[in-house]
Amino acid sequence: MAEMSGDPLAQVLVEAGVVSREQLETITSARSSELERLDEVAVRLGVAREEDIYSAVARHLGLQYVAEIDRDTDSALLSQVPSEFAMRHQVLPVREEDHTLVVAVADPFDVTVLDDLRLLTSRDVRAVVASPRKISEAIEQSYMQKMFRDIDDMQAEEVAEEDLEIADLQKMAREALVIKLVNLILHQAIQERASDIHVEPQEGALRVRYRVDGVLHDASSPPRHLHPAIISRVKIMSDMDIAERRLPQDGRVRIKLGPRMIDLRVSIIPTLHGESAVIRLLDRSAGLMALTDLGMPQDTFVQFRRVISRPHGIILVTGPTGSGKTTTLYAALHEIYSPEKKVITIEEPVEYELPGANQIGVRPEIGLTFASGLRHIVRQDPDIIMVGEIRDRETAGIAIHAALTGHLVFSTVHTNDAAGAITRLLDMGIEPYLVASSLIGVLAQRLVRTLCPRCKVAFEPTPEELREIRLSRDEMDARTLYHTGHCELCRKGYLGRIGVFELLPVDEEVRRQIIDKAPSNQIKQGAVEKGMRTLLADGRQKVLEGNTAIEEVMRVCQRDEI
Repeated sequence: MAEMSGDPLAQVLVEAGVVSREQLETITSARSSELERLDEVAVRLGVAREEDIYSAVARHLGLQYVAEIDRDTDSALLSQVPSEFAMRHQVLPVREEDHTLVVAVADPFDVTVLDDLRLLTSRDVRAVVASPRKISEAIEQSYMQKMFRDIDDMQAEEVAEEDLEIADLQKMAREALVIKLVNLILHQAIQERASDIHVEPQEGALRVRYRVDGVLHDASSPPRHLHPAIISRVKIMSDMDIAERRLPQDGRVRIKLGPRMIDLRVSIIPTLHGESAVIRLLDRSAGLMALTDLGMPQDTFVQFRRVISRPHGIILVTGPTGSGKTTTLYAALHEIYSPEKKVITIEEPVEYELPGANQIGVRPEIGLTFASGLRHIVRQDPDIIMVGEIRDRETAGIAIHAALTGHLVFSTVHTNDAAGAITRLLDMGIEPYLVASSLIGVLAQRLVRTLCPRCKVAFEPTPEELREIRLSRDEMDARTLYHTGHCELCRKGYLGRIGVFELLPVDEEVRRQIIDKAPSNQIKQGAVEKGMRTLLADGRQKVLEGNTAIEEVMRVCQRDEI
């Protein structure tokens, strides 16, 4: 087996009986990227437990396995291993024994890390094995606490932000302590699978929150007086004007955290208590998702693939911000791409590189908008065009004209459901006959959090809960429903997200309704009667399959759906 010969961890897990060869094949195929470790996937899928994996590795190498790590490591020990080294190599000093530094390691197969530590510390080093998750959590908390203690020892005098000079801000932003603090915040966000970091000044406090699986969670927050330094550091990293504190600013930067290349999209706005920053994290190494990985029901998947295989027309994906529209568009383009086709995209910003495509980033400050860029794109002889978002009549008009002249056009609009996208185009001033002639399909979607496979709990729903999701006991068909549990692997019972979808193919009946300017609820009613699965219906099916909880579906779906 190629995987067995190329990965010593795979061989250990199979020989120790932690996973079977068949399970190893499943784990290997489920990896989201080559950077995702086999042990991480095994735990995520519920195939094996953390303690079984890492204790087997420890036994194989003749090392001690440590199930728990003290998160309040002595500062003197932490000072011997720089935080950057600890984060990059996932190692943490845990104690001293007979003048030997004992360190917990996540990858004991990498012996070069221990050699580097011996050179770095000029000491004998001995390894013990712990799970990467436990080490990562301990690194973040231990070094963050040490940093906060160092800050308190400095007894920094808090100065009103408006009184700080540019030179003061620049000096603060380049302090080693501030640089390490910002790096720790970024590293912790990546480890927690966060999509965004929110740095929000409050009266007398500074709040840091991470958005994980679409929901914000509080993180360790630095002292309030470090707020100007942190914001200034973020501005310098993302090439913003450090002196401008009265107007909103946007920036971006690419950084390397361990083996991962991360794009940061930064937005800073002035608020009542100071500047608030939101940092969007885009993991370039995560790779593109395939259409089959989005969670579409089989019938929806077959229909959608048929729609995107059409030679020309316009296809819209709708939903609120953060509902996965761009991910779906990329997956669709990847599905239908071939070397015989020319693909051009115009986006704000370009989030991921799509192999084989010509991608353009919108730059309104120099006049490169969706509309102006799209006008030139159609002169480039493309077969497929993707427009990041249709926001106005001009962009909509050019996109529809491109679809009518033999191009396949993908784009997004912000509406609550699939039928609402038709009304949105008409409200922009597009003639009904143009919409009817060009539109070939609309996909509405949401993202729901998936229940952790390790700790989800079976339960008997109440009649009220069944009514809420419009499910009868007969429809349950002896199936078991689940709600959230709690374990160390997940965050409050959820681990990852999956899409719920509503696909409206535009057939002759829908075209007639568009020309007649029928209201969206009438179009939707007719589509449901012909078999369209609504967002709520798809969410209900995922509840029945044990993928998510009733309350999670109701959080993202409208209660007044058909």
